[in-house]
Amino acid sequence: MRIKELKVCELKNALGLETVTEEAADRVVCCGYAGDLLSWVMGRAPEGCVWVTVMSNVNVIAVASLADVGCVLLAEGAELDAAALEKAREQKINVYRSPLPVFDLCAALASL
Repeated sequence: MRIKELKVCELKNALGLETVTEEAADRVVCCGYAGDLLSWVMGRAPEGCVWVTVMSNVNVIAVASLADVGCVLLAEGAELDAAALEKAREQKINVYRSPLPVFDLCAALASL
């Protein structure tokens, strides 16, 4: 899904997201991708996308780095575990979260 190009810090404000890590606030995102099957995401998520997921372990950060996503957006209030949080900071991966269900979050993203 294509969206208006914006910086992740602007995305955060537009969707009222909670910051988990904001390691590269000027990173520009231009599309969205939703998925929880990590091998699928790794091969299909577009570079620079907003990745919407409920997965929240260290493997998510590894996939986000490999796929070069613009940010990870945790839906449904999912929280990174300590190892994932440390790795996100180390890898400079932007991670935000929202209490919204995946579908509602994707709809809000698509409306931008």
